[in-house]
Amino acid sequence: MSDETATQFYEFIFRTTADGILTTNSNNMIQQINPAAAAMLAVTVEDVLGKSPQHCFGQNMAMMNLFTRSGDQVLDVRLPKRRLAVGIATSFKDGTRLVVLQDVTEQRDLESRREALISSVAHDLRNPISALDGFAELIGKFGPLNDQQQHFVNRLRQTTTKLYDVAGELVDLAWIQAGMPMPHVPIQIAQIIDRVVGQLTTLAYGRHITIAVSVQSPMPIVMGDPERIQTAIYQILENALIYSFSEQTVAIHAWGDDHEAYCSVADRGIGISDDELSAIFDRLYRSRDERVREIPGGGLGLTITKAIIKRHGGDIWASSNLNEGSTFTFMLPTVANSK
Repeated sequence: MSDETATQFYEFIFRTTADGILTTNSNNMIQQINPAAAAMLAVTVEDVLGKSPQHCFGQNMAMMNLFTRSGDQVLDVRLPKRRLAVGIATSFKDGTRLVVLQDVTEQRDLESRREALISSVAHDLRNPISALDGFAELIGKFGPLNDQQQHFVNRLRQTTTKLYDVAGELVDLAWIQAGMPMPHVPIQIAQIIDRVVGQLTTLAYGRHITIAVSVQSPMPIVMGDPERIQTAIYQILENALIYSFSEQTVAIHAWGDDHEAYCSVADRGIGISDDELSAIFDRLYRSRDERVREIPGGGLGLTITKAIIKRHGGDIWASSNLNEGSTFTFMLPTVANSK
């Protein structure tokens, strides 16, 4: 690409992008503002060019911080007309400061509605489930039960406990599968793996299990919702730790190319029988293996994981040998590098 074409390319993006873009020079004067930023901040281009951020945005502390703090910054910025943006700022060697504003008003509102829906529905589901569990407990207080009756009461209480635990997860799963919008930003899988391993270190230590991490450097970039992908990796790694035998190693490995990124988690634990392997991603499914049933769980973790991976255009699968261990692998499409 020639310098002239590159300049035209930049100018086209600068004019047409929905993200707001502002720059200041080494003297801390605004030298560029695109139409999107002007509209977001309810100013005109002529009003701000050549002026200081203090003069233009002195009443907006978040905007001032983006321009005046050193290094990279990410802050929420309140905009006129009760809108909200995420502000991202960085500095260049020549003293230029770049600020990008991404309007997230609808996204945050949608996330708030989702949380409210999950909380409301989970509450409405849990009340009758708690009542069922209470009545099941009362049965044994009105006379002795034979072994078969006690077995049925125990199963009833196990089922109500399971439903109580997964009430919120069921709503979240329905939200994902309904195709509701999710963030679509670059995802650094290596960073997410580091965070998940950190979150599960205590669990691994308590079970005397070593987590071995092997990640290609650099990893290709994937696009999507970082929090959802973190949930998926967390679920797979947590399962590996829970269902592994003590004094073993759980290995998490990530690699990829210009087309696909992969992540696998391998354990040496209980494993899955051949006749159950195809059902492990089914909603509310739990193995018939008594060793599995002794461990609390609702049977939704892998279902949600699969839904997340599918929503990102990927796929997930498992291989296993009973009493020898399991390997879960997922694939996500990557952002191809332009050369």
